[in-house]
This record gives sequence, structure tokens and C-alpha cells, in this order.
Amino acid sequence: MRNMFSVLSFQFSVKRGFLAAVGVTILLGAVTLEAQDKPIALKGAKLLTITHGTIDNGVLIMQGGKITAVGANVVIPADAQVVDASGMTIYPGLIDSETQLGLTEISAEPMTNDLVELSDEIMPHMHVYDAFHAESALIPVARLNGITNAIVAPESADTLPGQDSFIQLAGRDANQMLLIRDIAMPLNFTGDQRRNKGGFEKRKFPSTRMGLIAQLRQTFLDARDYQAKWADYERKKSDADAADKNPDKNKSVDKTKDRKPAPMAPKRDLKLEALLPYLDGKKTIVLAAESPSDLETAVNLANEFKLKFVLDHISHSQSVLDYVAGLKVPVIVGPIYQAPKEDERYDAVYSLPAQLSKRGVKIAFASYSAHDVRNLPYQAGFATAFGLPYDEALKAITINPAEMWGVADKLGSLDAGKTANIVVANGDPLDIKTDVKQIYIEGNAIPMTSRQTQLRDEYSK
Repeated sequence: MRNMFSVLSFQFSVKRGFLAAVGVTILLGAVTLEAQDKPIALKGAKLLTITHGTIDNGVLIMQGGKITAVGANVVIPADAQVVDASGMTIYPGLIDSETQLGLTEISAEPMTNDLVELSDEIMPHMHVYDAFHAESALIPVARLNGITNAIVAPESADTLPGQDSFIQLAGRDANQMLLIRDIAMPLNFTGDQRRNKGGFEKRKFPSTRMGLIAQLRQTFLDARDYQAKWADYERKKSDADAADKNPDKNKSVDKTKDRKPAPMAPKRDLKLEALLPYLDGKKTIVLAAESPSDLETAVNLANEFKLKFVLDHISHSQSVLDYVAGLKVPVIVGPIYQAPKEDERYDAVYSLPAQLSKRGVKIAFASYSAHDVRNLPYQAGFATAFGLPYDEALKAITINPAEMWGVADKLGSLDAGKTANIVVANGDPLDIKTDVKQIYIEGNAIPMTSRQTQLRDEYSK
């Protein structure tokens, strides 16, 4: 799959309300981001700033990969490249809070899948960035519908499958696209992680929910013990070093006689070591559970070890939403196209975002996919039909995930000083009829092409 890309050239310009191509050389998956020396001014569009309302007939200026000005009466620099975006709608690049982009290419072909390591249920020392495939043909497909950033996570077949990365959907290679390598870690407790497939005789531990939670608890206890042993070693080593530097002058000349032996360092355990930032509350656990009982069990475990967490996959927990709101943590929702369970209302999953928002819960949408990331804005739009306020739907794919992942100083809204990840479209971002006409990432106009547009153009002839 790494050879399934080609080099294309396009020209970019704006004329009579639509954008067409200009001189950018790209690889189908990866895109080289050039330094943006001259300012670019987009004028005449509706600006959905997210944080300070809508600006009609506004101006947005980018330079050096950053937004430098946004407003209705912005003075355009004399040396700026001016783009007439009249009739367009401009909004910040969208953020998908859980994908498998770069970990899979063709679902039916095992050689193209690096989704999860199944040799053990507890694999916190696995890193998404080690498998991330920057040249994936699926990345441009997502990018062309306005998604500029995403969380990449392993599949959920393990309770602790490894650590997530936060990516930007353009860059010369994986190093440039991986913005935060170990940003969070999933803790999955949906029941799907049980090793009980293939009949009773083929079961292995943990084959029950009791086994899953017991295994997790023991793992965190082992990590605490590992941390204590290293702290004890560092203390003893520090004491020994200090004694060597400041010997007691009253002792005999032969100081080796009473000297304590140097402490021996504990054996490194990458599995336990990976858990320490999470036990210390420095990084976020993404706690996934679907049913009320699983949710409460997982939350109790997280609280037992004082983990900082956000909730995920709570699609069938309508009966405990007041409990969820009381936790005062963000929630990742989606995909909301799931059918209800037999004891649920027909709109139980569809209305979940609205019910959470009504209770003051900060939500963010996720596609949980690699192939369907492009549909992220339509999930938010679909949720508005079931009660989610429009402004909250927009926030759930822009500023909310930016805040959730600690990047709100750079992404999630049209504000001066933030990264110039900009979408130019001919209508409402949540409307399926809207076409994205141009994407800017770090102020670079990204060619609007993908494997799908290539095939369309080739065979439509």
C-alpha cells in the first residue's frame, strides 16, 4: 500500500465564488507544508469563528502558518495574496476525537492492518506512532471534507491496547504529522475484550468482566509498586552520591570500610513504566464503556487509582446520564447511527448528544474509523435533528475536542495566533449538500485531490 500514491500538480485560484487549482506538488497521502512568507487574505466570506460568533463579509489573514487577523474591518496588507471568497463559508479545521487513520488501508487485507496487538490484553507500552502510515490513501479522503486533525487510536479488542497519537492530516512525513505522540490511552471495558471466543474449552483468562477488571486492578497495583521501587532506588542513589561528594572528615582515611554498596536499579518494565504518567494524572485515560453497569464499574476503577479520564462509547447509557453529568468529565460520542437496543427508545442513540449537552456535559464527536472520518460533520448535523443545539454541534467538532486534548491554544477556532487550519466551503459545514472547496493547513493551500477523485476523473471520461 505504501506505493499506492502518485505525484500530482494543481493550481489554486478563486474566481466567481468557486476555488480551482495552483502550483502545489504533493504525494497522495503526505503533503509537504512550505513556509508561508507572504500573507494570504481571504475576504468576503462568512466566518464561523466558533469562539466569538459569526462574521458576515469578513476577512481572515494568514501568515507564517498562523492566523494573524480575523474580523469585519481588517486592513489587508499591501503585499498579501488576496483570495476573493465571496459566497463561501470559512470555519476552523475539524477535529475527529477517535480514528484509526494510518493504521489500516484495506480492511479485508491483513497485511495493511496494524490496528491492535492481540497477544496480550494489557499493552500500554504499544505506541500508535510506531505503526502510523503517513502515506495512507484514506487521509486525503478525510481531509477533503474539512477534517484537519484527529486522534489515532488502536482498536478496542484489548482493555489497554496502547497509547493514542494526535495528528495533523498533512505533512511531509509521519514526523511532521504526529503532533503529540502519546496524548492519551484507551481503557476499554465494553465486554468485547473478554477472551471467550470459540467455545468454553478454548477460553482463556480473562473470559469474564470480573476477570477483566481484576486484571486491570492488578496491573495498576503492579505499576504503583514498580514506581515505589524506582523512587526508593533513586533516593538511595542520591544519598550515596551525596556521601561520596561530602565525606565525613572525622572518619578514618580508609573510607571504603564503612561505605554502603551502591544500590541496584530495578529491572525496567516498559509495560508498567507506560502507566506511570496516567497514575500521576499527567495524561488522560479514555474510558470506554457502553452499558450503565460497565460504565459504573470502569469509573469506580478509575477513581480508585485517581486517574484523569474522559468517557467514550457510552451509547447505551441513557438511564444514567445524570450520573455521567455528575462526573464533570468530557464525553466522546458517536457514531450516532447505531440502532437502539430492544429495551431502548428508537432515538436513544441519536438523542444522546443532545441529552448530554442539556446536562452541561462537554461533548466531542468521533468517527471510530479510518474509512468514515469524512462523515464526521454529518454526525454533528444528524444530532441537531434530535435536539442538539447547532452551536454546540459545531463546538463538538472544533473547540471542544481542542480543549479536551489540550490544544485549544492552537486549534479549534478562528482566532488570531492559532494555527491556520482553515476550511473554505460553499455552505453550512453540517449540511451534507455542502462542498468543501479548499483546505488550508498551516496556511498552505492543500490540493483538493484524493484516490477517489482520481478514480472519478479517470473513469468519468
